[in-house]
Amino acid sequence: MKFNSKTQYEKMLKTSIPKLITSLAVPTVISQLITTAYNTADTYFVAQIGTSATAAVGVVFSLMSIIQAVGFGLGMGANSLISLNLGAKKNEKANKYGSSALFAAILFGFILIAVDLPTLKGLMRFLGATQTILPYACKYGKYILIGAPIMCSEFVLNCILRSEGEAFLAMWGLCTGGILNIILDPLFISSFQMGIEGAAIATLISQTISFFILASFFLRKKSIVLIKIPSISRHPADYLLIVKRGFPTICRQLLGSLSSALLNVQAAVYGDAAVAAVTIANKIYMFVRNIIIGIGQGFQPVAGYNYGAKNRARVREAFLFVCKAGTVICTALAVLLSMNAPAVIAWFIKNDKEVIRIGTRALYFACGVMPFMAYSTYVNQMYQCLGFSKQATFLASCRQGICFIPLILILPALFHLNGIILSQPISDFLTFVISVPFQITFYHRHLKNQSSELLSEKASP
Repeated sequence: MKFNSKTQYEKMLKTSIPKLITSLAVPTVISQLITTAYNTADTYFVAQIGTSATAAVGVVFSLMSIIQAVGFGLGMGANSLISLNLGAKKNEKANKYGSSALFAAILFGFILIAVDLPTLKGLMRFLGATQTILPYACKYGKYILIGAPIMCSEFVLNCILRSEGEAFLAMWGLCTGGILNIILDPLFISSFQMGIEGAAIATLISQTISFFILASFFLRKKSIVLIKIPSISRHPADYLLIVKRGFPTICRQLLGSLSSALLNVQAAVYGDAAVAAVTIANKIYMFVRNIIIGIGQGFQPVAGYNYGAKNRARVREAFLFVCKAGTVICTALAVLLSMNAPAVIAWFIKNDKEVIRIGTRALYFACGVMPFMAYSTYVNQMYQCLGFSKQATFLASCRQGICFIPLILILPALFHLNGIILSQPISDFLTFVISVPFQITFYHRHLKNQSSELLSEKASP
């Protein structure tokens, strides 16, 4: 039975903010944690093969970031437009944006296969693979490329469900695939003796299962938004609008891919142990970051619905709530991880003391800036979900682009290996500093008056 859009509308506009965001954030956080868990599982089980294989996972992560960039970019673009249109009670327009985003994701996935699969070795070298890492990276990357259409589509379907406030359904798809990946990794890698290819195949199978579970909710009309072939837009302007709204995510993910490649290239100067250590430390850092992003994904549909319904007071209240909750969580996890940093790194790779030494130092630096993570993330997400694409794109570009790229090119020359592992933490802190005036400006121009008044869609801070 299809969900009642009127009931959902009332829920999004009248439920108390803490209760509403918590109900939406818990499933998205669980989804993020499971996703992180199976990415971490790949690193953990592949680490048993050797240091070069572990480093290969970090190299291929750059490729996965490109796939995620487009999938989540199209999904978040549709997410913003869907939640605003559902808030304004324009359900047919919401159907159009959801159907069109899915079509674009499938098309991009097949284009990526056609372009990159024939030149896989060159692509892996470009992403930072050394001669010893290259064979592992190619074996792993091949299956990730083959799964590109499925992965892109899965991200879009997940975002659509979250945009209408059905975070619980979105969770089921991702979590089932994630748990399956954790089970299949040791089976394919060790029991079937497939090595790093086994890890890639396990990921591909798991992502495919996730896609079909998410698609089943739409086929069985368990969603408010309907995915229909007749709803797919034939107008380029609609796709441009989806891309425009999702461009901050696309930019953030593509810069993430570029920054990961630059990090690998710089770390490779110090050997495979440095690449492996940076890969492991980044996986742990992303574990915390994904929790924060998951909370923000619970916040975004609330902000979008209420913005579309012209209720600025609830948008303000929602933002304050997630900032407080996220900062408390970041601080607690920073303390916990810093107290146990060597043991956490050693959990991944017990027999390489150099990887543990470098990884521990990298994790200490990451923990130092972790308490600032939530605020800058939610400022960016607020701009994006409410349609302020230019400002959101700039903020999204800071962490792994505008701030990070100069740092990763300059600091290693000054501080050698320490410069490499300091680049991301310093970039994160600078992103926090830059976000402060953006948030203040937004409040004064758009959210200062707490009464429910008309918000101009064309306004810019």
